Amino acid sequence: MSAAESAVEIIQREMTVFARRARASAGRMHPELSLVSYTLLGHLEESGGCRATDLAAHYALDKSTVSRQVAALERAGLIERRPDPEDHRVQVLHLTGAGQEILAQVTRSRRSAFRERLADWPEEDLVRFAAYLERYNGGAGGAEPQ
Repeated sequence: MSAAESAVEIIQREMTVFARRARASAGRMHPELSLVSYTLLGHLEESGGCRATDLAAHYALDKSTVSRQVAALERAGLIERRPDPEDHRVQVLHLTGAGQEILAQVTRSRRSAFRERLADWPEEDLVRFAAYLERYNGGAGGAEPQ
């Protein structure tokens, strides 16, 4: 195996560990919020609201999967449906006040956890790591991996 092939294997393994850690930490930070729920709330905040079909397309998920997640978030009072001002037949999902507060709380917790974990890294390593992640996530491949 070449050095590049070995490096790709290590990257894949470590990214899997990272994803598992992220899923586990989401539940610890807020018991009502899974990683998927947190991700959907974050997207709604960034986009200022969107349709459920837009969420499904953005994350390359089945519409029924997104529908179940949206229903759970609605029952929890974290999101609400509002008519689209341009087309009243369309429902747009928005964060409620409770959704904004929980998202802010989890975001603060996650940010603190990242800062703690990376506290002893030299600044140049942090800058390089951030650039590598941006490059990786901005690369070809379309939708985010599930």
